[in-house]
Amino acid sequence: MSKAQHEEEEQGEVFLDESDIIDEVDVDEEELPDADDDDTEINEEPDDSIHIFTGHTGELYAVACNPTDPVLVATGGGDDRGFLWKIGHGHTDSVASLAFSNDGQLLSSGGFDGLVKVWDTSGNLKRTLEGPGGGIEWVKWHPKGHLILAGSEDCTVWMWNADNGNCLNVFSGHGASVTCGDFTPDGKTICTGSEDATFRVWNPRSGESIHVVRGHPYHTQGLTCLSISSDSNFAVTGSKDGSFHIVNITTGKVVSSWASQTSSTEGDPESIECASFATNFPWAVSGGMDGNLTIWDVQNSSPRFICNHEEGVTCLAWLGASKFLATGCCDGKVRLWDCLSGECVETFKGHEQPIQSLSVSSNLDFLVSVSMDGSARVFEIRHFH
Repeated sequence: MSKAQHEEEEQGEVFLDESDIIDEVDVDEEELPDADDDDTEINEEPDDSIHIFTGHTGELYAVACNPTDPVLVATGGGDDRGFLWKIGHGHTDSVASLAFSNDGQLLSSGGFDGLVKVWDTSGNLKRTLEGPGGGIEWVKWHPKGHLILAGSEDCTVWMWNADNGNCLNVFSGHGASVTCGDFTPDGKTICTGSEDATFRVWNPRSGESIHVVRGHPYHTQGLTCLSISSDSNFAVTGSKDGSFHIVNITTGKVVSSWASQTSSTEGDPESIECASFATNFPWAVSGGMDGNLTIWDVQNSSPRFICNHEEGVTCLAWLGASKFLATGCCDGKVRLWDCLSGECVETFKGHEQPIQSLSVSSNLDFLVSVSMDGSARVFEIRHFH
């Protein structure tokens, strides 16, 4: 949704603050008249969240739960601000935040100004990392240390030591914005995807491009997402062309390909927006603007289930190593899926606009969602381990 559309929707709404409250009245739900009793219609959707954070003044794009503190959350959005806050409490310091280091000690943020900033968990700015000549598309941490990897709109990927701020390498070769990327879980390799419709495998030490995957049978349009298997052997990638591929990272060969299941009214495929491998199961999942979550059987290269949503699927998050997966949707709802049966086991309501990102707390008790409505919401998921 464009900013203009967002502002149009907000026109005409009236916002009250606490000073406008005249009195507070306890209402017994049993005394409320039924909608059938008169012409009154109650259109308000229920809100299933247990905590709402509303410190932002614009659309929210990113959320990250701290990997060691189960109630510490970072959110960032279009208001050029971010917040570090605790579930059940208000915010601490204002920071533009996107990713926690794996030891939970540091937080990194990437900006449209091409800068990456490093913060401690109290919200203090530790250092600013410079170099890229375009906006930062994503930021990732090395799985075992304080190395930061960031992809830029200027076709490059940068790696820094977050403790001293030194640039360790610049990875050049993509022909367009680097839209997705990560270290492999073993920390030995880097994988990136680009708007140029290619996937690259890099040597982190030398900066050399080991493999470039492009052309038939691979994507025909820009990559939107990638995920790497827990054994560091395979990467799954999704694209604007609606296709979904698995690549062997060691050989650079495409081992599985699935074309778009549906097309939009214009006849063009609808974009895949999110993709991921399951940790403990031989599954891969993909979600797209066609409203489908597809659960793939990796061993048989075939779909196990196609799970329908009312609108496009924008993001997803596994609930740890379990069979449960959360999806965020353009209809503002968060759904939990049992990927063993393909059934929707829970639908969380509360957001009024598309969900942009999801993150799960380290103790698997909370799911945090952020939306274009400017709020972050916390849902309880402890029954779905």
